[in-house]
Amino acid sequence: MKTQLTLILALLLSLYVGCTGAAAEKADGVPAAASVPGTPFRVSRNVSSLLDTYCFSCHNEETRKGEPMKVETNRVAEITVEAAREHADPFLAVNLDVEFTDPAGAKKLVPGFWAGGRKWKVRYASPLVGVHRWRSLSNVADDAGLHGLAGSVEVTGSTLANPLFRHGPLRVAENRRHFEHADGTPFLWLGDTWWKCLCKRMTWEGFQELTADRKAKGFNVVQIVCGPYPDEEMMEARWENEGGKPYEKKDFTVTNPAYFDHADRRLLHLMEQGIVPVIVGGWGRPQGGGQPTIVQVGLDGYKRHWRHLVARYGAYPVAWILGGEASDHNGPWAELAKYLHDIDPFRRLLVYHAPEHPREAIRKHNELFDFDMVGIGHEGMATAGKTLELIQSCLAQTPKRPALCGEACYEGHMQTNFQDIQRHMFWSFMLSGAAGHTYGAAGIWHASVEGDCGHTGISGHPYDYTTWKEGMSFPGATQVGLGKKLLEKYPWRRFEPHPEWVSKGQFAAGIPGEIAFVYLPRRRIYDWSGFTVKGLTAGASYTAFFFDPATGRRFDQGKFTTADGAWRPEHVPSPQDWVLVVEKLKP
Repeated sequence: MKTQLTLILALLLSLYVGCTGAAAEKADGVPAAASVPGTPFRVSRNVSSLLDTYCFSCHNEETRKGEPMKVETNRVAEITVEAAREHADPFLAVNLDVEFTDPAGAKKLVPGFWAGGRKWKVRYASPLVGVHRWRSLSNVADDAGLHGLAGSVEVTGSTLANPLFRHGPLRVAENRRHFEHADGTPFLWLGDTWWKCLCKRMTWEGFQELTADRKAKGFNVVQIVCGPYPDEEMMEARWENEGGKPYEKKDFTVTNPAYFDHADRRLLHLMEQGIVPVIVGGWGRPQGGGQPTIVQVGLDGYKRHWRHLVARYGAYPVAWILGGEASDHNGPWAELAKYLHDIDPFRRLLVYHAPEHPREAIRKHNELFDFDMVGIGHEGMATAGKTLELIQSCLAQTPKRPALCGEACYEGHMQTNFQDIQRHMFWSFMLSGAAGHTYGAAGIWHASVEGDCGHTGISGHPYDYTTWKEGMSFPGATQVGLGKKLLEKYPWRRFEPHPEWVSKGQFAAGIPGEIAFVYLPRRRIYDWSGFTVKGLTAGASYTAFFFDPATGRRFDQGKFTTADGAWRPEHVPSPQDWVLVVEKLKP
């Protein structure tokens, strides 16, 4: 009877694994895997849903002999290997790398990571269709479960609608001013700031709710810390997620795989929803203890940490922020940048969150950063103006690279910087050449809940007690999303700044002879006066409308012909800030 029951259970399990495996082929952007036969290890099939990631081990190797693992382009193939014996210090003493050779003959050395017990994993993705062969390399050459293994991955064309997997991860566009997917599809960066949202104050249910809200509003990037957090002591209990802390010692010599397993679920969920996780390795400026985290942890510890992050997440369509508020004054971040650049086989976008001029805060190895990110403070319009100056300065530098605001004037931060400032920053930066914009809101960046605001502030006192749910509803997030959606209706990637088209204090960009976007910042109340737009084609006919950046309403201005290349609407619809869109009519 016991034998019959065992056989029945085994049959049911095999049917369940088969059905779930078929579903995995259709899952939107989640890790896929299959059994690789004839080897002394197991390859697990990972099925990620909106709730969790499940692993099913395939034991019937004989029936699958000779079959390569199959995965679609840009999706992640995960290989799990099992050491032949226990290792006393697996995270610190054992390294696993896997060399992949793609169909064109190019090689990538992909780091693996310790997954707990005797298990190590490696994750790989490629845009190239065909058979990719691999072999494992370990510093423990006498462990047959880690060293000298071989196999293959067959990459097929994508069937997904998810842009991160259909079009591939991000890269800098050829014009060195914008971003695009690996296949050349334009990408207009609109980020949100979730620095501490891997912690357990932000529940899994809350994380899903916030993701759905931001997706609906048009956000496609989330900046999130997977390492030491800002504005708290090292090794605080606040650092924990459902699996505990990521490391058990301050020097990062002992890791906790359970923390990263829970982080996996959240980061995968963002990608399932078409949102790029921009992963921050840790915070740069001095924290609790009076020293920067890289000084407290040590450069070697941060290198271990970044190798771990690259191994876990580098195959996915992510981007890297080396450190928050990192600078030469705050430790050896330049040396860490060189290390990260060298070990990342996928060459994901790399930047640092600069508390000063991005070309100067870290000077050595600055050429390794793919774009410039400004993050200087929260002093209202003064910070907005200074951030704009830094963006414009970055865009004037050589070599050329994209620039954007990565942090400024969080909405509601210390009960300041409300929606009008959010609109001003978005439109003034975008029409001055920024490659995108990152928004932030009080409550969200620190994953605040009632009873625990999630930070101690730079002076040891909280900035404010706004909860993440309150911050989620701030109107500025909706309004910058409206701006992105408007720009995406036009060839925004061809826009160039044209301040000469408008008066000082106004902002203009567009394509000469085709289209002009003008941002008129908020003026005095009771001021309906019009303004002049220059740079139009004399004798040509145009159509125009005012766009309300607060609500998305449009106010048609009809058609007109300009005799001298200039046009002045008689008045604005109401005394507030406005976006004016002027488009040349085709003959």
